[in-house]
Amino acid sequence: MKKLTTSVLAVVLTSTFAMVSAQDTLRTQDIREVVVTGALGLKKRQDAVTTSNQVVNNAEITQGKNPNAVQALTGKVSGLQINTTNNSVNPSTRVVLRGPRSLTASNEALVVIDGVISTLGILQNLPPEIIDNMNVIKGMQGAALYGERGSNGVIIVTTKRGSKSEKLQFSLTSSIDFSTVYKTPIYQKQYGQGWPGDVFDTTDYGGTTWVPYENSNWGPAYSSALGGQNIYIGLPQANDQFYTETFSPKDNHINKFFKTGVLLQNGLSVNAGGSDGYVFLSMNRAENDFIVEKDNLKRNNFILKAGKKLGKFRIDGNVNYLEIKTSTAPSSLYSEVLQTPTNLDIRKFRNSNPDAGYSPYTTNPYWLIDNNRTNSKSRTISALLNLEYKLNDHISFTYAGTAVTGHSITQSYQNDYANDRMYDNTGTYLDGHLAEDFGMVPIISNYYKSLGTSWRYYGDLMANFDYDLTDNINLKANIGHNIQDSRADNSQVGGTNLQVPGWYHINNVLNPDKFYNLNNNSSTQRSFAWFANLDLSYKDYLFLNTTFRYEKNSVMSVTPIGTNKLENKGFPYYSVGASFIPTKAFESIKGKILNYAKISASFTRVGNVQAIPVYGLDEVGVFPTGYPFNSLSSYLPRTTSYAPDIKPEFLNSKEASISLGFLNDRITLDGSVYRNDTDNLITQIATSSASGITSQFDNIGKSRNQGFEIDLGFTPIKSKDFEWKLRGSYSTYETKILSLESGVPEIPLLTTTGPNVGIYAMAGYDFPMIKGTKYLRDPNGNIVVGANGNPLSTSTLEVLGKVNPDYILGFSTSFRFKGLTLSATADYRTGNSFISRTKTLLGNMGSLEQQASFDRSKGYVIPNSVQLVGGQYVPNTTPIGGTADYTGVNSYYTSSTFLGVGEEFLVDGTAFKVREIALSYDIPKSVLRNTFVNSLNVGVYARNPFFIYAKDNRNYADPETATTSGNAAGIADTSQYPTMRNFGINLNVTF
Repeated sequence: MKKLTTSVLAVVLTSTFAMVSAQDTLRTQDIREVVVTGALGLKKRQDAVTTSNQVVNNAEITQGKNPNAVQALTGKVSGLQINTTNNSVNPSTRVVLRGPRSLTASNEALVVIDGVISTLGILQNLPPEIIDNMNVIKGMQGAALYGERGSNGVIIVTTKRGSKSEKLQFSLTSSIDFSTVYKTPIYQKQYGQGWPGDVFDTTDYGGTTWVPYENSNWGPAYSSALGGQNIYIGLPQANDQFYTETFSPKDNHINKFFKTGVLLQNGLSVNAGGSDGYVFLSMNRAENDFIVEKDNLKRNNFILKAGKKLGKFRIDGNVNYLEIKTSTAPSSLYSEVLQTPTNLDIRKFRNSNPDAGYSPYTTNPYWLIDNNRTNSKSRTISALLNLEYKLNDHISFTYAGTAVTGHSITQSYQNDYANDRMYDNTGTYLDGHLAEDFGMVPIISNYYKSLGTSWRYYGDLMANFDYDLTDNINLKANIGHNIQDSRADNSQVGGTNLQVPGWYHINNVLNPDKFYNLNNNSSTQRSFAWFANLDLSYKDYLFLNTTFRYEKNSVMSVTPIGTNKLENKGFPYYSVGASFIPTKAFESIKGKILNYAKISASFTRVGNVQAIPVYGLDEVGVFPTGYPFNSLSSYLPRTTSYAPDIKPEFLNSKEASISLGFLNDRITLDGSVYRNDTDNLITQIATSSASGITSQFDNIGKSRNQGFEIDLGFTPIKSKDFEWKLRGSYSTYETKILSLESGVPEIPLLTTTGPNVGIYAMAGYDFPMIKGTKYLRDPNGNIVVGANGNPLSTSTLEVLGKVNPDYILGFSTSFRFKGLTLSATADYRTGNSFISRTKTLLGNMGSLEQQASFDRSKGYVIPNSVQLVGGQYVPNTTPIGGTADYTGVNSYYTSSTFLGVGEEFLVDGTAFKVREIALSYDIPKSVLRNTFVNSLNVGVYARNPFFIYAKDNRNYADPETATTSGNAAGIADTSQYPTMRNFGINLNVTF
């Protein structure tokens, strides 16, 4: 990837990126005079912001018509890394600012919508067109007022509100886009379906045999005598007849399983207002007919906002209703599709039962689509209230509160299938054999239903003060109280064996599961805090901000041994930051070349208790299986505990930033450098099982997260009719584990076999690291093989690579000529790696390109390999498996000797991605003058139109989907669908 890296760096050095692009609500020419919304809804000019932040406006959010507002931020904010954790019909993402700080707690950014804490899930389903802007606060000092909830940065979302015009205004947005799979794995096309030594057809084809129902490509070469012939494929159908197909590789054979998806998005908003009030109503619907048959999403969103000023009193509020319905196939579906041999057209088996699918060693994916489904419906209602009473010109009181209630119903079912068929009248070896002879076990029906309810309250009560202490010094202070309450209840019923096929109800379940083995739980959590904020400014060029927060959280409640008294210790969090504007302080340095300069620095100390779950410190028991005897039940303490004296993780953050503007902001430069030191890291460590406790969560170490960001902006052409903007960013960070206590060198977050790999926190290394078994090599780097020619591997896990990239480059550009606008966004990241389970699966199937780079019938000698003979390394001539034939090759590649070596399945995560391209046209107002239409915009767009992966990533997976759960990212599973391209058209009308 050296050439690609060099090219990308050349682009960024000639491109630039403007750091702040907020909506000009003050209608001023200087964007730094724009008022931005910060923590707790406090508003201040960009000059007075003492920490790094970046504002993304509505035009940037909606240019690619991404239905997911979070994904729409990708590539547009330096230091912001967005990974897709689920790319099904309703995608979900993981959002991390400036890298991880904690081992086990969430490292995701906090989401605040219209001044109150919300969730990433709600933001992902909020219609992007109703968002006015998103202020991404990257520095901790700007998030300190949120206490531990803001320890990972904050995304502050401001939704649109009604205009001041008394005239009723309507806005209509509509788009349709079409999605297709992109970057499916590259298969070898030299060998087709079959297996060495199989008895279905004993004809020898270069050391192997043809088998029509194999799920692998360990069969004859396509250049053999069988090549081009019309042959049987799959298992015989219900009429005992086989489907037939030519024995030849089919181009993009995996792609044929997926259809073209269609996404429809429609929105209508109505707003009106006046000098002292406004009202805004938005109605939006999205329908996603996914690339997998019968998978779909329907989303409805209604939001009503209104505000009114009554003398010294002002009231603002909104109500948001969100309803989502989805229907999905099981997550194992893609794994079944991946096993399709290259000579098959899988669509032929669209209506086949499992015992008539393309292979007895898989479950027909089309049958799964029809018979194994999960249907869910959720409703979320949130109500927000903002009150302000202005006592006089200097003192006011505000309240911001929200209540959110959620309700979800999820039903999943699987129909049964006996798989007891005896094949007959096929005229082949299969006659007289049962399906179960090939390992096909009965598919047992099941049904599960889950009900989830949640309730969350958030409220801030503040007293606000604004005084000019002198002619040059202004003081703003805020003192307040915060309270947060949340409750969640989950109830699940279900079991196996449905008495009446097709009736999905708990009354139809013959073997219900025990309630304590299902997801039945209830939790309540509360936190409250006192906080204070102080802003001082001197002559509009020197600003000081300091915050203090004292917080208590119910998860820290504990009853010391030997007492009956519940204790809960609170913790203080604080910050201080300053900014200085030299170009305002010293007019002599401001000129035509340098028109703006700002320097800022800050220090923050915040805590984090998110690593401690609800009731983590309480002695909550569990039901053991078969204890004390058979069906008798008991109740025992958990075998995993939390140290009763556990402390929050504390984050000490230091940051410095600079912002420069040249040639009247035709060129801008923004940079920031930061260091975040985390003490009291919380994670799980093993303990002596003799105590009855197998592991314990405790404070075990320290970490350091540091990096810097550079944002450049350049506007080479700017006139009334034509404007061209170039933007670029460079961001890099690293998180190192400085120490782990008790002499522990490393802590596993996730381990797995096949291949033997794990995700680890390691003292002295970046976090997280990928470890796995490696090939043994001689001092010259040659692979060492055993007497049978098979490579030898380490018995312990060694460092393979790191999960997070060395750096991320972001690019964007826009051209505007009169009413025509062309925009594009792209990014590049490198230095990261991941483990691909897709490559493991394809390796077992004989589908990798490397497995067809030689003549299998003659065996294979590992290139440049050596053997240890008499204490000396000598060139190896022994073929793998010890025999120079097809069987030896097959035996090696389908054994743990190959499939278990972690190094083999490590993939370079380097990627260059064009995220969005959009072309839009504003119809001239002169054309609309005699119509009821105020404005009309039409456009076309593309999302993910072009990707380049590293050479060794043969489209196994998108590196961004290489995540399992929480911070244990780095393994790309086969449950993730391929990346999708979207092309569409849109229409925006106001009248």
